Amino acid sequence: MENFNILDLAINTSVYAGREIMRICNDPSQDFGIETKADNSPLTLADKASHECIVKCLEPAGYPILSEEGAQIPYEERKDWHRLWIVDPLDGTKEFIKRNGEFTVNIALIEDGRPILGIIFAPTLGTVYGGIVGWGARRVEGINLDQLEVPVTQRKEPLTFYSLPQQALLEHMGLNVVASRSHMNPETEEYINKLREANSHPVNLMSRGSSLKMCLVAEGSADVYPRFAPTMEWDTAAGDAICRACGKQVLDYKTGLPLTYNKPDLHNPWFIVK
Repeated sequence: MENFNILDLAINTSVYAGREIMRICNDPSQDFGIETKADNSPLTLADKASHECIVKCLEPAGYPILSEEGAQIPYEERKDWHRLWIVDPLDGTKEFIKRNGEFTVNIALIEDGRPILGIIFAPTLGTVYGGIVGWGARRVEGINLDQLEVPVTQRKEPLTFYSLPQQALLEHMGLNVVASRSHMNPETEEYINKLREANSHPVNLMSRGSSLKMCLVAEGSADVYPRFAPTMEWDTAAGDAICRACGKQVLDYKTGLPLTYNKPDLHNPWFIVK
């Protein structure tokens, strides 16, 4: 499949998965069926429903799928995958449980360890961030989850498109640093304090959940996102692709090199998005 056809597929898939998430989120009778995974992170019915929707929608593309909620496939099998999807059906499960709206659906296409295409959908905002490396990145607003009979990419209803980064958002005062709402730690605080010591302009702290932090850097609202806590490849792959597509970087904090994907160990190193 051509990359633009794949982009359409990923956009529509993310929105269908987002509808599944919101169906559960908006049901007053739901207790979310919260379970605790081996790494102590939560798992809900919405994670599972989104995963099933994504797998069903992406299968026609013919690429293998590595999903947070899917079976953990041995590296001996994965190492021969030239192209694969890396997806997080519900990024920001803690934010979903809190019902604060800061959760996303993340879908990335990886080629030879590099993210080449990414989609992040924020269901409560009705906003999709998407990009193809070498083409560019966009933000699309105004997606109505109650009108999914026609795929998003085939609709005639008015949607608002912005190229990323957006010039108006880049023109802010001072240095904007975005950090995790649920995973702030002393190492991140120390990094932010060093930025304040090194800058004559104000250093402003923004807090967000899920991959929305990477989206803020991609669009220009934030200048830097330090992440000095454990993350997995599915947490970053889609945002990494979008950032690369609009000229931003996601770099290993120690080596300064771009992150790589489909590694033997699926944990990410500490990283900086800028």
